[in-house]
This record gives sequence, structure tokens and C-alpha cells, in this order.
Amino acid sequence: MTVLARPDIRRPEAIDAAWLTAVLQSAGVDAVVRSFTAKGVGTGQIGDSVRFKLEYERGGESAPASLVGKFPAAGDESRNTGIALGNYVREVRFYQRLAPTALIHTPRCWFTDVDEATSEFVLMMEDLAPAEQGDQLQGVSLEQARLVTIEAAKLHASHWGDDALDDMPFVSGSRAAPASAANPDAVKMLWEAFKGRYGPHLAPEWIEAGEWLAPRFGSLGASHDGPRCLTHNDFRPDNMMFATAAGGYPVTVLDWQSYAYGSGPTDLAYFLAGALPRDVRRAHEDEFLQLYLDTLTGLGVQGYGMDDLRRHYARGAYLLFGTAFFAAMIVTQTERGDRMFLQMLGSAADHMWDHGVVGGD
Repeated sequence: MTVLARPDIRRPEAIDAAWLTAVLQSAGVDAVVRSFTAKGVGTGQIGDSVRFKLEYERGGESAPASLVGKFPAAGDESRNTGIALGNYVREVRFYQRLAPTALIHTPRCWFTDVDEATSEFVLMMEDLAPAEQGDQLQGVSLEQARLVTIEAAKLHASHWGDDALDDMPFVSGSRAAPASAANPDAVKMLWEAFKGRYGPHLAPEWIEAGEWLAPRFGSLGASHDGPRCLTHNDFRPDNMMFATAAGGYPVTVLDWQSYAYGSGPTDLAYFLAGALPRDVRRAHEDEFLQLYLDTLTGLGVQGYGMDDLRRHYARGAYLLFGTAFFAAMIVTQTERGDRMFLQMLGSAADHMWDHGVVGGD
């Protein structure tokens, strides 16, 4: 078997044992893969993930039993969206440039590369099993929510007020990044299309929230009046892996395709609004806000108090609402996707109403 000096970028159907050997050897593992099996995993909307179970000619304690690879989506609509929004380049650059300092727990990256001209990419990661992927439709337990709140604060503290992010063109919301695709005309068009497709399933208060939000979407993000930091921007259970009784890390955050230089509490609102039932969120919201602030403070963030946090958190669910109707109209439509986007939008509307955002300035 001829082993590549360095792995190239290829789709899952082109992967062979020699390529997997090159991935491991490029990461410093002295192993030779004899054979493997491949099976799709996860529920990604923009990228497709595949688990590779490995058999070795030569291995050792450091040789993993399996890897998980992420690739451009097979569906044309979802793949074109990932290319147009820069998601594939952005995720590779996260693992290459930001993951080592982000403090939040992410999977080990064995190999990643991207062709900026075409957005073809490959991302070979640690297999986190027996941890299991979260489910937006099922939500999370209170203990899982506490773990995620701590991880959010760790991520945000890692680059709190770090203006170096402003010079990175692959970081959304930075000074060097291209203009957002969420311009007023695009937002209006997507919201109208969403109403046209899902109208019978939308509660009146959801529609009212959307009518208020759509013309203000861009200004809500741009008007953040506090310190900025590294944010995930799609911070929800589907993009997390949680430990099970069989083992695994307590929580690991995946899907770094949308991160930005933005408002940290927006991530927290995005998560809590969508991952907990409304009554549970209401009952425990103060607890989560205090835990988040205490963790920030413990990691060295100074000059940021509860009044600031409450103000920034209160308006944060606008991004969950916007993501729901944006994504629903620009990715390949599926039955689960329909249910998930409606759940996200309704939960975000509830949060916005609860915090007096709808109808405000």
C-alpha cells in the first residue's frame, strides 16, 4: 500500500485505507490502516458526517478505533448554501486557528483542509462515542443545560474583547469579514417565503414576532453595546455531544460553521430558549444567568455585571428566530428539518415575548 505524504481533500466515497493511514501518520500516529467500514452519522443540515471504523495492519495504543469525517453536504441546495455563506472555509479555519485557544471542549481534529477557491473541504475528527448527539426536538436536562452554560462562558471568556478577531476575514461580524448575506431585502424575502410555506403551522404571536423582527434583524446584531467575544452562533443541542451511561465527555460542542465576533449572551439565549421548555426556562433562568456570569468572572472577565448580562441576554433569542426561518428556506427540506425549524422559531418567539423584546425599539 502506497501511503500519501500528506492527505488530500476528498469526498467520503473516494477515501481508502491509504488515505486514512496518511491522516493518522500526519497527526503523529505510527499506524497503518488495513481496512475500514463507513456509515453516515448525525443530522447536519449543511455538512454530512461519516464514521470510519478502522482495522489495522499495524497499530498501537494511540491508534483510534474510529474517526468521524465531515464533508460538504451531498444535497445541492444545502451544499450551495454552505459555499455561499463561507461555512466550510470558516469551520476549517476554526480548527486550524481558534480551537487551541477557545477553552470550550471540542473534538480532537486529526486532519482538516479546505480549498478556498471551491470550498471543497474535509474535517477528520475524534469519534466522541459513546457520547450521543443532542436533539433539538427533545431538548436537554437541567444538568445538561448547566454544563452547556459553563461551556458557553468558557468560549466567550477565551476571546473576550479580543480585537484581533476583527482582523480575521473568516470570523463573521469582524471588520475584515465580507458583508453579511442577511441584508434587509434578503431577510424580508426569506421571512415572506417562510410564512408562505409554513403559515398554517404558525401561531399568531409567532407571526407578530416575525413581522416586528424582519425589518430590524440586521440592526439588532449591529447595535450590541457591550464587549464582543468569540461566539458560536448556532448554539443548540443538535450541535453538541453529551455523555451517556456508557461514557464520553460531559459535553462537546461541534459545528463551527457560523461563529462570529459578537455578543456572548446571544449564544446563551439561543441555547436556553430552544433547548428547555418555556416553563422550565422561566423557572431556572436566573440560576443560569448567575452561573454564566460567575464562570466568566472566574475566568478573568472584569467590568461586566448582571445588569449588562440581563440586557444583552433578553434580546438574544432574535438570532434563534432568524436562523430558523433563514435556514428553513436555504437548505434541503426534510421532515425533521421542518419540525425542528418550527420548534426553534416558536421557542425564540416565546423568549422574545417573555423579555419584552417584540414591540421595543
